Parts: sequence; C-alpha cells; structure tokens
Amino acid sequence: MAHSVHASLAGHATNPARFHQHIDVTLTHAADGGLAISYAIHGLNMDLHVPTPHAHAPADALWRTTCCELFLNPLGQAGYGEFNFSPSGQWAYYNFLDYRQYAPATTNGPAPRIEVKREENLLQLDVALSKSALPTGDTLRIALAVVLESNDSKRGYWALAHPPGQPDFHHHAGFVLTLGAMGFRPARWP
Repeated sequence: MAHSVHASLAGHATNPARFHQHIDVTLTHAADGGLAISYAIHGLNMDLHVPTPHAHAPADALWRTTCCELFLNPLGQAGYGEFNFSPSGQWAYYNFLDYRQYAPATTNGPAPRIEVKREENLLQLDVALSKSALPTGDTLRIALAVVLESNDSKRGYWALAHPPGQPDFHHHAGFVLTLGAMGFRPARWP
C-alpha cells in the first residue's frame, strides 16, 4: 500500500523579493519500498534560470543553480544522504558521515528517474527512486529543499523548515518528516 504526504516549502527570510514562487512537494512511499517525489514550482517568470536538458546522468554542483533536493537520515545515525535533481535531467548523490562531513559514496540502486514538465508558470519535477537507492533503516528522517536561481545569479532557498541564520539544508532542523512502517509522520531530532 502506498503512503503519501503533501507539503508546501517555505521561502527563506533572506530570499530576494523577486523570489515569490510557491513550491509544493508530494512524497509517495510505494508498496515496493521506493520513493516518488513531485516538486511543483508555481509562479515561474522570465527571470528564473532553468537549466536546459542534458543527458540523464550524474553531475556535480547542481545545487549552484535551480535544483530540487532530498535529504534522508536513518533514525539513530549521524550520517545522511543528499540527492540533487535538476530540471536538466541530471542528478547527484552525496553521502555524509555527520553534519557536512562528506564521505565519497554512490547509491546502491539504479539512477533516479526524472521527468520534467514545464507549462506557462509551472515547473514540475517528478522523481522516482528505487528502494535500493535509499539509505537502509527502518525509519528515515526527511528534509526537502529547492534552490532557485535568477538569470543574474541571485538565489532563493525553500525548505520544509529553516534553522535560524543563513540557509542551511544540512541542518537537523530541516529534517521534519519521518518515513517508517506507519508511513509519513512529523519528525523529532534527539
């Protein structure tokens, strides 16, 4: 049985005024253990830089421009994984042993499937991750985020929750959902 949750991301307080987009995300935990994420960015305008399509392949530093992100932390562990999904169709995976302590790694499963839909004022990324691409653990803490870049290289940041100070998607305050045997629930950090 599939479990789903729908959430709206909050813009960071320091976002430039031109970043007025509304971003919704739907997460679905499929019966086969995989995860589907649908990012819907409403309020596109001509000033937003949207990467052009490339070959569906891994790429580094996607977070430097318009990009959707997913962070997964197995309950009881300091480490976490970060996925980046670009409207170009490119993607990245990063493994961290603890807060921003990078450790080279690749995902175990196949590449994520990314479908991009663009309409007049909507950009939607639909992403599917297999169960084998997810970190192992009975319960996963989840953080969702989006970076938008304007054509003049200004950036805006959205997340389920922001810690105090500058935008920081790696901070534990952003991991506000859990996924376990009972589906999606609000998370608490120890």
